[in-house]
Amino acid sequence: MASKKFQATDKPSAPNKKRILFLVLMSLLLISGAMLFNAPQKTEIIEVRFPHGAPLQAEVADTPEKLLFGLAFRETLRNDHGMLFLFERSDFHKVWTKRYQFNVDLIWVDESRHVVHIVETAVPCVNDPCEWYGPPPERARYVIAATSGFVDRAQVSVGNELVFALRM
Repeated sequence: MASKKFQATDKPSAPNKKRILFLVLMSLLLISGAMLFNAPQKTEIIEVRFPHGAPLQAEVADTPEKLLFGLAFRETLRNDHGMLFLFERSDFHKVWTKRYQFNVDLIWVDESRHVVHIVETAVPCVNDPCEWYGPPPERARYVIAATSGFVDRAQVSVGNELVFALRM
C-alpha cells in the first residue's frame, strides 16, 4: 500500500487552516490578556507635610526593586518632589545612592512619623563599592530622599513630626 507523502506544494486542508487560525487567535488573546493584567501600576504619590516648609510630593518606593534602586538613573528631580522608601517594618535601615545623577538629602522617619536622622547632600555613587547612608540612631520605618538643599529649605530637624497624605 502506497502512502501519500506531504510535499511543499500541497495545500493545508480546511481542518488544518481552522486549527492554525484558532491557535493564532488564542495566542493573540493570551498576549493581550497578559499585557492587560501585567500593565505597570500607576505609582502612588504621598504628600509629606513638614512643620516649617512646603509639602513634598513623594513617589512611594515599596517594592524590592524600588527600595534598592530608589532614584537611580533619573537625570533630575524637581525641588518639591522626592521618594518615600516604605519599609515593611521599623529597623536600622541603610540606603545608598548608586547610579543617582544628583545629590540628595535623606531623612529617616520612625513609625510615629517623627524625624530620627538626617543626612544632607548625599553624593551619587558611580563606582563600586558604594557608600551606604545610615543606619539611624533609632529604628525607622521610612526614608525620604529629596533634592539636596531640601532639608534647609523646609527647615527639617530631628524630632519634627510629619504628616503623610495620599494624593488622589
